[in-house]
Amino acid sequence: MTTTEIKTNDRTTAEAATVRPNPTKAAPRLDFAKAAPKAFRAVIGLDAAAREGLDPALVELVQIHASHLNRCAYCLHMHTTDARKAGESEDRLHMVAVWQEAEHFFTDREQSALALTDAVTRIGDAGVPDEVYDRAAAHFTEEELAHLLALIFTINTWNRIALSTAKRAGTDER
Repeated sequence: MTTTEIKTNDRTTAEAATVRPNPTKAAPRLDFAKAAPKAFRAVIGLDAAAREGLDPALVELVQIHASHLNRCAYCLHMHTTDARKAGESEDRLHMVAVWQEAEHFFTDREQSALALTDAVTRIGDAGVPDEVYDRAAAHFTEEELAHLLALIFTINTWNRIALSTAKRAGTDER
């Protein structure tokens, strides 16, 4: 039996069996912004609206974490670079991927946002559990929570655009 024939409920084994193209070797497939400018501008608009009222450091932590979960090197590079420019510490940047084991690096509010990012990004696994949602709702106003959710939706969209079009890490043109 080959690894692609393995049937399992174990996420790690299933992920290992998944064949993923190496985006660093693939040529970009299309320029999404040029091919679908209205859609691109709409995502930019959602991104800008989602950030309103949220702490910029929290925004970057959420974007970094979703990019880790989605294995989007392009977005991960972009948002860790932006976070550094905004003064984020290297210690915290290194701990985002393992925030649950390094909770002391993050405030309760940040932890609740990272937990919500986990649930929304992996929504197909178990939906968004009430305890995760309630934890975030305890730390954010209703308006902030709506913006946080929109931010998570947006970074997941950006991750999918970058991965689908084979964007290369380190080639951000902003």
